[in-house]
Amino acid sequence: MKKEKLIEKILELKRKRKAIILAHNYQPPEIQDIADLRGDSLELSLKASKTDTEIIVFCGVIFMAETAKIVSPKKKVLLPVKDVPCEMANMINVEDVLALKAKYPDAPVVTYVNSYAEIKAVSDVCCTSANAVKVAGILPDKKIIMIPDMNLARYTQRFYPEKEIIYFEGFCPFHHLLTPEEVIKAKKKHPNAIFIAHPECRPEVIDLADYVASTSGMLKLAKKLPNKEFIIGTEIGLLYPLSKENPDKKFYHPSPEKMVCSSMKKITLENLFNALENLEFEVTLNEEVIEKAYSAVKKMLEIV
Repeated sequence: MKKEKLIEKILELKRKRKAIILAHNYQPPEIQDIADLRGDSLELSLKASKTDTEIIVFCGVIFMAETAKIVSPKKKVLLPVKDVPCEMANMINVEDVLALKAKYPDAPVVTYVNSYAEIKAVSDVCCTSANAVKVAGILPDKKIIMIPDMNLARYTQRFYPEKEIIYFEGFCPFHHLLTPEEVIKAKKKHPNAIFIAHPECRPEVIDLADYVASTSGMLKLAKKLPNKEFIIGTEIGLLYPLSKENPDKKFYHPSPEKMVCSSMKKITLENLFNALENLEFEVTLNEEVIEKAYSAVKKMLEIV
């Protein structure tokens, strides 16, 4: 089927199914273009929950679709590709969290939304890369357990020397792979560009950043700042919406070959069509898990 015909069929099926298509910022350009909403994972799930659609098709990784199900339990949530894991989310299990809770019984567990539903369900409160610092600051506790991303935890620790942030040694592989040497090389090549790093980057990369921001934060900064050149320290997919929204500005990547999330690139127009036609692959979660995980998400929304 030709691309134009395929797009037409997808839009036709979307209307017929009363569906909404969500695309994360790291998705391929053609998926971002056909989506009704594009953005960060939690932001997308919350926006979709406020629509009267019956089906959510989430073009992202498994934990993102789970989050959509947590905040919209009555809606059918579909993933166009079944096998789209998040490597960082795979690094931690419930037993790991329970062991940390047993070791530090008075410390609340702050869980990054980039985690599976069962992990959120044994947590006290969730956070995003955009609000992790704020969440940690609002909590009165002097000790905080932050999972699963050690780099986000170490970045947050910088703001609160009076607190102890205990972290699990998980990380996002492609953010963790970015080296200071690559950033320095990019800065030398583009001396007029400012460097924006994602908080999932390692500390020595954060040290070189002019700004640290989530993907939605990077999009906002690019629009707001008068600068015309930017080096972007996150997954390569973000350069597409950045360039599209700011045609008068230039965006460079310090490590375009390494900083690619393979799971994010698996979704195509063909399997998006199949998802809508065959209503596959449906995300299902235990009711108790939904309830407990939603409690952690709700607490975050209440305090920030």
